[in-house]
Amino acid sequence: MNIIDRAVDWAVERVSPGRALRRETARMKLSMLREVTNSGYSHSGASRRKTSMQGWTSDSRSPQEDIGNNLRLLRERSRDLYMSGGLAAGAINKNKSNVLGSGLTLKCQLNYRMLGLSAEQAKEWEEKTEFEFNLWAASKIDHTGLNDFYDAQRIMLTGWLLNGDSIAIQKYTDKAEGLNPYRLRLHVVEADRLNTPNRNLGNSSFASALGDGDETSSYAELKSGGAIHNGVEVDWSGKVVAFWLSNKHPNSVFPLSKPMEWARVQATNWVTGLPNCVYVVDPERPEQYRGVPYLAPVIEHIKQMNRYAEAEITAAIVNSFFAAFIKVDGPKNEAPLGSAIAPEDQIEMSREDRLASYEMGPGTINVLGAGEDVTFGDPKHPTMGFEPFTMTMAKLAGSALDMPYEVLLSVFNSSYSASRAALLQAWRAFRDRRDWFSNDFCQPIYESWLFEAVATGRIKAPGFFSDPAKRKMWSQAIWIGPSPGQIDPIKEVQASVMRINNGFSTHEKETSELTGMDWDGNIDVLRREWEMRKDLPISPTVKPNGRGGDNNDQD
Repeated sequence: MNIIDRAVDWAVERVSPGRALRRETARMKLSMLREVTNSGYSHSGASRRKTSMQGWTSDSRSPQEDIGNNLRLLRERSRDLYMSGGLAAGAINKNKSNVLGSGLTLKCQLNYRMLGLSAEQAKEWEEKTEFEFNLWAASKIDHTGLNDFYDAQRIMLTGWLLNGDSIAIQKYTDKAEGLNPYRLRLHVVEADRLNTPNRNLGNSSFASALGDGDETSSYAELKSGGAIHNGVEVDWSGKVVAFWLSNKHPNSVFPLSKPMEWARVQATNWVTGLPNCVYVVDPERPEQYRGVPYLAPVIEHIKQMNRYAEAEITAAIVNSFFAAFIKVDGPKNEAPLGSAIAPEDQIEMSREDRLASYEMGPGTINVLGAGEDVTFGDPKHPTMGFEPFTMTMAKLAGSALDMPYEVLLSVFNSSYSASRAALLQAWRAFRDRRDWFSNDFCQPIYESWLFEAVATGRIKAPGFFSDPAKRKMWSQAIWIGPSPGQIDPIKEVQASVMRINNGFSTHEKETSELTGMDWDGNIDVLRREWEMRKDLPISPTVKPNGRGGDNNDQD
């Protein structure tokens, strides 16, 4: 404390002792605060003083910077892992087979009381609508003419898993084609083609975030106050209003005669209120417009595991070879006595390179020159810890992907209870993804199809165009996919019967969960089968009403 501060303190004490006391108290508190370096989370996860935390550098920005600027590389690595097989391909394929199977099928669910219908009328309407929808869905409804609606589901889901999002444009043909009376078509677009143009189109100023020479940018500001984030255009408030699609893949040279061009597609049709683009994305953060590949959290993890497995396989192959080397004192023989590589697989080499080339393989014999010797190690591959280590890594990867390692590896060596718990845990995630995917893709497509069906008169739905509430009620539906399967079918069926008998579930829900079938359809088939079999010498043991029966039953 300097002489001026002391003079001020002495004056304060003489004029107001209470003020001097408060000043001294504040000075002590300030001194105590200076001594305390950590508070709250700075004692743990936010500490900058702990030795374990000092080497941890982290930086987080907006979703557009954290995700958008790294999206291209994430997609490329995700697809590379999938094409290389291993855990990545297993995780993607497990989701496809369990979330979709052969495709989600429509099951109409009318609130017939609100619509003023009887149960019989509702049942008749649902059956007709489901038949008409399948008439369209089973046709080649994509722009290539190769895929039906169920194929499009798998393409869209796979695109979301590999790329982080998928997009399909709804189009209408000039006229109905073949046996398909509907004009609605889908144009599924690769996620990479949803990107921001890198040049001025007359109404915007573009700022590239990918560097010079790139075909696309990640961000562009518009004169209207909006912006384009990796091809997704938003207005001044952040609402998605349009999508920018390039005419070819940014990394492709095909077609050779066409330069990169972009088309702006409005998100919603302002006349019908239906979506022009069906965009499948599962955001993690607010104001996130592009998705993250499913494998993103484990890309490095799986890549390292693949390298380790390849190294072990290579070492095991080398260790399995029995190679003999003949040592001579004279000039080296140019032609070895044996070769491990077939002539058609050999690489053209010069004479000097061929003289210096040694081969290892089953039964290989090489001739060594004067002064040359060979020393063999004892690698002992594969190592004893290979399987436990890879199993542990698979558990960590499965945890990050929300998939138990038993399901990820299709290994069920534990008890019945443990295996069933693993399946239940996996199916919670599969059902969540199914519900989300059906809401984001299947339901919007169905509502667009129903709009056309009602407009053309093939489906009758009074009030569909005049009342939004009635349109919503006419459009209500669920989407049925594959069932989980059962480890012990008897126990699973008994549990379902108990849930139904106690009112905890319904026949329809349990049928869907156990077999993936439609209970109403099953009853119709069972009734027909029972009528056909009841006059046979051996009558059916169970009637369609669930009770036992014999030839003398007259119910």
